[in-house]
Amino acid sequence: MHPADNDVVHAEMDVRVGGRFRVILHAPDGEKHDVSGVYREVVPGERLVFTWAWHSTPERESLVTVALRRDGDATVLTLTHEQFFDEAARDNHRSGWTDALDCLERLYA
Repeated sequence: MHPADNDVVHAEMDVRVGGRFRVILHAPDGEKHDVSGVYREVVPGERLVFTWAWHSTPERESLVTVALRRDGDATVLTLTHEQFFDEAARDNHRSGWTDALDCLERLYA
């Protein structure tokens, strides 16, 4: 799950409460994006809650919740990203998450 125009060059994930993750992306312009966080809640097949902080601005930690709900033969994924530093950060993340979720939908459609 990443914006389509970025390449994941490194990913570490210890998916358990208290476990950490780190993902490094390379953008088409050559910029490196390094994000990490800690898993706060892990309910397999239902819910994943984790902190989110860019390496360049670790003091701007936010919170991501991914909820899954069965809907007949399909699964509804609801992603909530909150506690942003400002509106610009919120809007930038909305764009990135929308692109990532669109890619995920195409992959599993």
